[in-house]
Order: sequence, then C-alpha cells, then structure tokens
Amino acid sequence: MGLDATPVALGRHGVWLPHQYVDEDVAAEVERLGYGTLWVGGSPTSELEPVATALAATSRLAVATGIVNIWSAPAEEVADAYRRLEAAYPGRFLLGIGAGHRETDGGEAVRPLRGMREYLDVLDAEGVPGNRRVLAALGPKMLELSAERAAGSHPYLVTPEHTRTAREVLGEGPLLAVEHKAVLGGDSAETRRAAREGMSFYLGIRNYAANLARLGFTSGDLADGGSDALVDALVAQGSAREAAAALDAHLTAGADHVVVQPLPGECDRLGTLARLSPVLSS
Repeated sequence: MGLDATPVALGRHGVWLPHQYVDEDVAAEVERLGYGTLWVGGSPTSELEPVATALAATSRLAVATGIVNIWSAPAEEVADAYRRLEAAYPGRFLLGIGAGHRETDGGEAVRPLRGMREYLDVLDAEGVPGNRRVLAALGPKMLELSAERAAGSHPYLVTPEHTRTAREVLGEGPLLAVEHKAVLGGDSAETRRAAREGMSFYLGIRNYAANLARLGFTSGDLADGGSDALVDALVAQGSAREAAAALDAHLTAGADHVVVQPLPGECDRLGTLARLSPVLSS
C-alpha cells in the first residue's frame, strides 16, 4: 500500500528508541539485525544530532524521527537540519513531526491541527518535500491532514483496531507506520510489570487517553498503570514468536510498516530486537 508514498526505503519493520539511547553502536546493531528503519523518539531537538549520528554509523539504514515536537523545535531550524542531512545522506531520512502533549509541551494556546498546519506551511516554504515527512496522528482529522500534506502517518500507542480504522481514513496510498511496544518473557506477571513501566506515563496524557476511549477502553482500564486487558492490547508479550505475531497483526490490519519499541524484559532492548528479528514477517 503506502510504502511507495515516500522515496525513503523504510522496509517492513523498524525500531523506535529514545533519542538519548541512540549512538553509533546502537544504530549499527539495528542495521546489522536487518531492521529497515531506526525511529529516533522522544522529541529530539531541532538540530537532529542523534539522527546524524545514526546515519553516519550506518550505510543502508533509514532513519526517521518519531517525533520532532512542533511546540519545541522551530520549523526553520528543523528544515535547516533536514537540508544538511539530505546533502550528507541523500534519501535516507524521513522527518516525523507531531503536536506532542499540549499540557506538558507549552502548546495550550494553539489547537494541534492549527499548529500543525502552520508548521507545515513553514516546512513547505523552506522546501522540505511532503513525501519526506510523516505526521503523528491518532484522530481522524490529523490522519486526514497526514494524507493531504505528508507521506502519511506515524501513530503511537495504538492497537490493530486503530490501525484498521486509520487505514480506512487514509485510503490506500498514504504511508501508515505504526509504533507498538514489545517485551519478551515467559512470566506474564513479569512482562506486564515491565510493560506498565514502559507505557503507564502515556495513560495520563489526554490525547492518548481520548484515543483509547475511542477504541472502547474505560477510565478503569486506564487507572493504576493500566488494566491487564489494556496492557496486553498495547504491548506485545511472551516468546519472540508470540510477540512477533502481535506486532504483525498491524500489517494484517492495514499498516505498511511496524515500528517495534523494545522494552527491557528477559533481555535488554537490543537483545529483544535480536530475538524478534528472525521471526518477524518479511
């Protein structure tokens, strides 16, 4: 479907890691394991230094941001960084941008859709191509905007049910690159504990809470770090094959690219990625 929406070769599976965790060795290992894209997460600054680090350490790996925060990273500076990266590593960088969390990121005075449109206007004026950017999108209006003014969308903290709905909103052509967390282990109590540590912060953020409500989860599901049903829906768990099946359910639901966020469990982040890589669908 939408992998052709951008000229950046993302592959079927990518990896989401916090920008503070990304260094030369980590990027090289992600490439060696066969993942197509490293998504640099956690609102990197407008200089995009971790992106440059990852690109310099690899030869084939695509690198994307998941995401640059429009409230804290000025669009003109991000466009400058895009041009530098494109000149040095042509065709390997995809700019992911998002409205973040207004209650913590200082965007309370401007509605997210308006803020995003204004940010995209600047990127247009600065010459950043529409097919080299994706938008963090959960609700239908932001999804529609991502189809109109970007290559597509990069939803975060969602279920395959959301992916199915997002594909209906986007249509066939735009890219749908979906983040999903994973923790490996044979003890479900332990994997759920690790899963809650990795996702409970987001349950207090209203855009995520509102999206989960649209998916049918209740306030009780969001309390106390998340119900077992919510945790199991948002974090792939179990053996590598069991977790891979949960991740690849997004492909069946209409995603083009699944972005794996590894959480420490029986092994660390890179160990989780190493065990998942051979059993994810190609």
